[in-house]
Amino acid sequence: MKRRTAITLVASVMLIGGCSSQTNSDMVESSEDIEIVSEMEGSVRVAVAGMQLENGIDPITGVPVVGLNEFIEVSFNGRYPNISVNVTTVPWENAMAGQSALLQSNDVDVLYSGGAFASQWQARGLLKNLNPLMEADTSFDPAIYLEGVWQSSFSILGFDGETRFGLPAIAGSRMTMYDKQLFDDWGVEYLSENPTPEEILEKAALMTGENPVTGEQNYGVWFDGASLNGSTFIALMHAYGANGGEGSIDDPGNIEWHLNTPEMKKAVEAYAALTEFVPPEFVNAQGRENFGTDNNTIAINLDGNGAAVMGEYLGNENEDILNRYESSMNLGIDGNGWVPIDPFVMAENAQDEDAAWEFMKFMAGPIAQEWGYNNFKYSPTLTEAAFVLDEDKFTEQNREIADVSHSIIIDEANPFVSGEMVPRLNGFVSSISSGAEVNIDDFLNDIQAEAEKWSEQNK
Repeated sequence: MKRRTAITLVASVMLIGGCSSQTNSDMVESSEDIEIVSEMEGSVRVAVAGMQLENGIDPITGVPVVGLNEFIEVSFNGRYPNISVNVTTVPWENAMAGQSALLQSNDVDVLYSGGAFASQWQARGLLKNLNPLMEADTSFDPAIYLEGVWQSSFSILGFDGETRFGLPAIAGSRMTMYDKQLFDDWGVEYLSENPTPEEILEKAALMTGENPVTGEQNYGVWFDGASLNGSTFIALMHAYGANGGEGSIDDPGNIEWHLNTPEMKKAVEAYAALTEFVPPEFVNAQGRENFGTDNNTIAINLDGNGAAVMGEYLGNENEDILNRYESSMNLGIDGNGWVPIDPFVMAENAQDEDAAWEFMKFMAGPIAQEWGYNNFKYSPTLTEAAFVLDEDKFTEQNREIADVSHSIIIDEANPFVSGEMVPRLNGFVSSISSGAEVNIDDFLNDIQAEAEKWSEQNK
């Protein structure tokens, strides 16, 4: 059956080429073309972090975008006409507190949020175990998701490695990007497809100083010195085969920590070495504001995402900027690293489990991920994503990284890592960059001792 109404869905002009003069009639999903999937009756209370609810204009490209409300009305309710959906939104800066309150008061059924938040809620028993729902649903196929995401991300998978509590909706971008123009100015060979830390350091050293062509001060590399998740350091751990420990995060008292091993020392040494070639503002997560523009002075950007480059290309048809910037895999063996995943999850006390499952399955599925990419440049978590623009080499690169990456015990979902280890790493690179002498062996031994103390307290 088809549900016939006059509502149409506007998709971003990103799908058709990127001319800012396009209008919202360029790409529509007509409700007349939507097949009803189910007449199931129900209601779902939804809380999303950071998503735009109303239609608007993309601030980078200047083209119309379709907000979540219209997308649900047309694309979800067109297929599930008898399921009512009530959506509220919270800003990212208040997501943990605001959504936690909704869960604890039983005022929400489905949430979209950060993976680290979801992992903590699952550990506290606030989220539904999705395994029974997946087993009973013959239409659900986990093979639609990238293997590296589905098999190992703690954003959707319990610390026991078996409990499924989320569906991966959006992948964060963490790739190595570089400015070919600066490489050309300095006469340095471009990065390889899978650069090692040694390659990064060698080439960053060659491009730090006064640019021989422009006379501007250049910096060889940038990474986030005030990171909330230690993503660059985790990639270095992957590069040197450091696992950080053995055990399970759901049994913190019995984790066998490996934080002062020779492999960890190599990772920390490389982390310290990077600070020789970064702009001083990196300690405050600043200094790369012009990366992706014509005014850039940084050769290599670790943890890049390509959004600024694609925005300039799509908004102004600037092929020069698209050709100027390239990407490579992450720093780990086979190009892996840490990839953040934002999931849809279900509250343990969802009032309408069946309707909630249909909704979250849809919102993490291909139709919703195409809407997210076309309108807001959300990176998909799907094995097949034909809707990604051929020109969008950065999203494709990110999908390759996500597919080969796997989580280790050093992860933002681990309370010791996010609460103790990452702040210490930020302090370490800040001290090194200011000229202080830090004994790496002592630094790692201190972290090892603190980790063991933390585990003892959590037995």
